[in-house]
Amino acid sequence: MLSAFLIALREGVEASLVVGIILVYLSRTGRGHLARFAWYGVAAAAALSLAVAVALERFRISEDGFEGLMLLVASVFVITMIVWMNRVARHLKKEIEQKVEAYAVRAGKAAGWGIFLFVFLMVLREGAELALILRAVELSSEGLQTWIGTIAGIGAAVAVGLFFFKGTLRVPLHRFFAVTSAILMLVAFQLALTGLHELSEARWLPSSKQEMALIGPIVRNELFFFVFIFGAAALLVLREWQSASHGQAAKEAAGEAEKRLLESQNRRQRRWIIAAAGACLVVILALTADFIYARANSAPPAARAVAAIGNEVRIPLSEVQDGALHLYTITAGNQSLRFLIIKKPNGYGTALDACRICGAEGYRQDGQNVICRHCGAAIYVPSIGDQGGCNPIGVPSHSDGGDLVLDVSGLVAATKEIPQ
Repeated sequence: MLSAFLIALREGVEASLVVGIILVYLSRTGRGHLARFAWYGVAAAAALSLAVAVALERFRISEDGFEGLMLLVASVFVITMIVWMNRVARHLKKEIEQKVEAYAVRAGKAAGWGIFLFVFLMVLREGAELALILRAVELSSEGLQTWIGTIAGIGAAVAVGLFFFKGTLRVPLHRFFAVTSAILMLVAFQLALTGLHELSEARWLPSSKQEMALIGPIVRNELFFFVFIFGAAALLVLREWQSASHGQAAKEAAGEAEKRLLESQNRRQRRWIIAAAGACLVVILALTADFIYARANSAPPAARAVAAIGNEVRIPLSEVQDGALHLYTITAGNQSLRFLIIKKPNGYGTALDACRICGAEGYRQDGQNVICRHCGAAIYVPSIGDQGGCNPIGVPSHSDGGDLVLDVSGLVAATKEIPQ
């Protein structure tokens, strides 16, 4: 939710600045009658951006490789957004006013449509980027939380833009963009790291059990990045606030000697405060990571022991029709095998409680999700039993009367795919 809020806030403030500069310029140059075309452009761009967001929401990508590519593309968009604003921020107002003037001097309706098209393209750029980035964020977090953070961020951006141009809010924009740029770099890092994890899971990149164990629980858990980003934001805001307040105090000092002494004291105090706050953040991150790994490596869920009849294992269908993850153990020869069954939209998923990347670490259920206990990967339930990613190693099964039947020989053969 925090990532979605920050991205929506930053994109929204950028769009608000563009629109505000255009409206103020039109008003000051006596062209207020063209303002309605600017609002038409805002409305059209917002509608098209919302349509893009809905289309991406409906376009449910379940392949790990394509999810990884989307996450990497989104991280690139975040970085380019930061670079673009930091590069043009100093001259943004002048460049926008020059372009608006060029459109406004046209005769008749051409001036209005020129303003409309300019505003439409400027706002659509921010809206389309926001839709794509948030769809990628949603792949590694809860969808509802993403929408809540997005709505809150857009609302805050509109308020900042309104109050800024009304003169009721004195926001030093260079400080705002400095802080949000640093925080969004962390968001871009999260998206890129998660994308690489997805590509490794899909075997598009080389992967190992050790890599998945190290990266997986972190990139899959929003709590870690929430603490990381929130703590970094607090440090940056504290630094900027101290720089502003101490700079003002230094200006008000009586003489040069007093200024130098005060600046020296402020630097020393600032270093101690930042060091203490940074140490606290490191401790909190360590505790959060320990909590996440402890949760991922908790004791495996209990499995019900079943006995084979000849070469068959029979599980009553009435026992596995609730959509929950059901775990079983069976002894075949001198080895004990764990396997799982879950009801899918198109039948039943039957597989070993193990995968081809993470080994026999097994799975657990968290709400509607099936989670790998080793790397924290969320398994798309309809794909359970299929090859690819961190999916459980599938075993064949068939229905016979009121039972789901698995062959013991199939379970034994599947164990050969478990990495040691």
